[in-house]
Amino acid sequence: MQYDHIVIRYGELSLKGRNRKLFTTQLQNNVITAIRDYPNTRVQKKRDRMYIVLNGEDPNPIIERCRHIFGIQSLSLAVKVENEEQAIKESALELLKEAKPSTFKVTTKRSYKEFPIGSQQFNQVLGGYLLVNTENITVDLHNPDLEIVVDIRDDATYLTSAKVLGAGGLPVGSSGKSLLLLSGGIDSPVAGYQAMKRGVELEAIHFHSPPYTSERAKEKVLDLAEKLAYYGKSIKVHVIPFTALQQKIHREVPHGYSMTVMRRMMMRISEAVAKKENILSLITGESLGQVASQTMESMHAINAVTNYPIIRPLIAMDKDEIISISERIDMYSISIRPYEDCCTVFVPKSPKTKPRLEKVEQFESGIDFSQDIEDILNNVETITISADKKVSNQFDDLL
Repeated sequence: MQYDHIVIRYGELSLKGRNRKLFTTQLQNNVITAIRDYPNTRVQKKRDRMYIVLNGEDPNPIIERCRHIFGIQSLSLAVKVENEEQAIKESALELLKEAKPSTFKVTTKRSYKEFPIGSQQFNQVLGGYLLVNTENITVDLHNPDLEIVVDIRDDATYLTSAKVLGAGGLPVGSSGKSLLLLSGGIDSPVAGYQAMKRGVELEAIHFHSPPYTSERAKEKVLDLAEKLAYYGKSIKVHVIPFTALQQKIHREVPHGYSMTVMRRMMMRISEAVAKKENILSLITGESLGQVASQTMESMHAINAVTNYPIIRPLIAMDKDEIISISERIDMYSISIRPYEDCCTVFVPKSPKTKPRLEKVEQFESGIDFSQDIEDILNNVETITISADKKVSNQFDDLL
């Protein structure tokens, strides 16, 4: 059978009120971007459905791409026919013969009330027609091998027979933009993915400390950003030259507090980048109690350095849950590559798990970090990552 459409169902977007159009328009734009390699397609937006007109394109890779787009609840291959009884019958029969099930069921949805036959009656009419014109096939209303859905709408009737689950959530870009602290480990890319599922568009910041961290560690982060871009839009990655500042912290701050001070410097730098990029929040991969810097006391001391909201999508997850998501979204094998990031290289032997804010501020007050931060911000490398390649590389003057 020659399928000519893909039906996209909105799911959560259907619950939106007056601003629904903003969400569906964002989703339409995201779908258009995702399938730009299929030039014959067209994307049509309706109030409670979206349709991809295939115009002869192979539907399978398009469905595979679209099922990862946030905001889509489910997709189905569809045949579009006129709102005419015989046309529907003939298309349904062709669909049934091609599938060759042992049992089937017909489900009619009649939103176009001017169609002369009611939904329940048409189930019987179409089911009887299919039984008469086939052999060795029976009806099973509870557990059929094939369910033929007849969706009768104002413009046409769409026949589908299978659903592919989508990613759910909200369209990326519908909930603003946030800056993800992307370390290269398991947690932070999963945090980015979870935020994207709620409609957040990402930029990322990575703290790089050569020669303590290698170019392979940086490449790992860019590969993770490429995976994240696959689920949304292209992503700017701001690579921070962090070596000199880390060495200074290591020399001048008591080792028990050096991790806390380092994290606070990361927040200060991240806030500066976010302000320059008109970003309103930060995202981290922190999970409560997982490591010394992720205790309640540590997060309190680290948070105090910035007024920016810090989003922590993984805060109540345990490691097994995070790993499970990482594996499912195909990032785990990248995250476990044996290349260390700046945090693991400079971890003190006994970091404070309950640092006191007044102590942290006391240590920092005796050290001038302003010039170090200014030097860093004048030498940020910004790389824009798309879902299929790194598309640009530049140095960003932030001051």
